[in-house]
Amino acid sequence: MGAHTFFTRQKGEDAESAFRSAVEEAQYHHGRGGYTGTIAEKSSFTRIPDSEVGDDDPGEYASNLINEQDSRIDSKWGPAGCIHVEDDLYLFFGWASS
Repeated sequence: MGAHTFFTRQKGEDAESAFRSAVEEAQYHHGRGGYTGTIAEKSSFTRIPDSEVGDDDPGEYASNLINEQDSRIDSKWGPAGCIHVEDDLYLFFGWASS
């Protein structure tokens, strides 16, 4: 079994509600059987501080963390990364089992 990277944007009142919605939507579209290579495989997330991201593009910052194998998000079995994009929009990203 392998792993794929994923990038999912989701709106929510806060990061937790956005995460739950993103996982539920991915499970609806890709199933609950495991190994989808999507956020459906994740049970938690790690919030990347706004101060760390700064003025960088959230998607590019997330890609850099993946490429640099940042230990916070570098496991297909570990948490997804989460970057607050704007207002009620969050970007979830990382590796997922496939």
